[in-house]
Amino acid sequence: MHSTSSTIGTHGAARPAGPTKTARATRTAAAVAAGALALSLTACGSHDDKKSGGEQSSGAPSGGSGLALPKLDGANLEVAAVWTGAEQANFKQVLAEFGKRTGAKVTFVPAQDPIVNFLGSKIAGGQPPDVAMLPQPGAIKQAAEKKWAKPLGPEALAQLAKNYSQGWQDIGKVDGKQYGAYYKAANKSLIWYNAKVLENAGASEPKTWKDLLGAAQKVDDSGVTPFSVGGADGWTLTDWFENVYLSQAGPEKYDQLAQHKIKWTDPSVKQALTTLAQVWSKKDYLAGGPDGALQTEFPASVTQTFTGGDQPKAAMVYEGDFAQVNIGETKAKVGTDAKVFPFPAVGAAAPVVSGGDAAVILKDSKAAQALVTFLASPDAATIQAKLGGYLSPNKNVPNSAYPNQVQRTIAKALIASGDDFRFDMSDQAPQAFGGTPGKGEWKDLQDFLKNPSDVAGAQAKLEKDAAAAYGNGS
Repeated sequence: MHSTSSTIGTHGAARPAGPTKTARATRTAAAVAAGALALSLTACGSHDDKKSGGEQSSGAPSGGSGLALPKLDGANLEVAAVWTGAEQANFKQVLAEFGKRTGAKVTFVPAQDPIVNFLGSKIAGGQPPDVAMLPQPGAIKQAAEKKWAKPLGPEALAQLAKNYSQGWQDIGKVDGKQYGAYYKAANKSLIWYNAKVLENAGASEPKTWKDLLGAAQKVDDSGVTPFSVGGADGWTLTDWFENVYLSQAGPEKYDQLAQHKIKWTDPSVKQALTTLAQVWSKKDYLAGGPDGALQTEFPASVTQTFTGGDQPKAAMVYEGDFAQVNIGETKAKVGTDAKVFPFPAVGAAAPVVSGGDAAVILKDSKAAQALVTFLASPDAATIQAKLGGYLSPNKNVPNSAYPNQVQRTIAKALIASGDDFRFDMSDQAPQAFGGTPGKGEWKDLQDFLKNPSDVAGAQAKLEKDAAAAYGNGS
């Protein structure tokens, strides 16, 4: 869902190129997700509608949305994205449906990561693709500021207004103009669990943080370590923090901290770190204890939760929907052996931390505008939803389009968050603070995992590093 870090930080300072933490985690996600989910779907359904006449209401796979697409015979479009494998193949089915309905020929252009650098070289050579799928608000902002991106037209805007919460519309805007239509999302507010272990422990899916601690105690009493934490990859720790902070402090404070408008020494940060310490300070709650967690990389944190029969190294592992890929490397079946629940509510509401890819027009034309209009409709997203390994922020994609209960749970939580979801905070930060191994927030939270009793010390280090990276004082 997020593939580049050559983006503008929340303050406009350019960030160095290099994949974000989410990119590292998700790059292969959809490429193998169909296999990981053991899906048997062979296609997006039978769309036999060959019509490519004039302004007409095309047959919609979702049961008919009345989407009118123009006749585009002879038009050629190029769409660039970093997607590979099954993710690319499934998106090509969506593009093929657009071609069937309009008569346009659409070519998928594989892009290198980071895509902003790839597009820069294409634009410098006078050969930009018509449309690019850009990750994160910062990438869209950079494309708009460089005058690469073109504003969306009235048809695309109408689809966005009809199908997306205001929050998803707003993150595609730069200076009040709509440049991006978010087509793909990730839900990073999930806890995956070994169903047999929780069942044996008599623990049920928790709805609140208190419930989560209670479930962890039951699991611990049953003889299995409650949590697996991939602390060797500092980004997993920032994700833990972001979910606790968003739920506890609320969306407005989250935005302020993301932009460093409040300091990391703020009482709200103290509260979140103190809450995290309720798990991180209990050595018996972490697979291998804190030292073991700090030596465990993200993929192993997932696989060790679903291997070892009745005695896995841990019962639960926190991470986004892309964890399905790693579960697929074990014998565990998603939906039966490996189940999922939304990150529990720490405050008034459960958090939803997300990311996404937005369609952005680089060469304005009737055909490019029509394609983005299509991608902003439930018609396009429903095709890919049925194929698996995909999540749409479009609220009018029927939940039944997702191929199994796990995918439906993930999608429902994302849509139910309305405008209260938030983009990954550390991916919004300057890379020196939010995206560099062994430095900034990643290192500071690793140090906190090692010594969770020193909340004030962790806050002081986080603030010092944030102030240096954002350049707006401490």
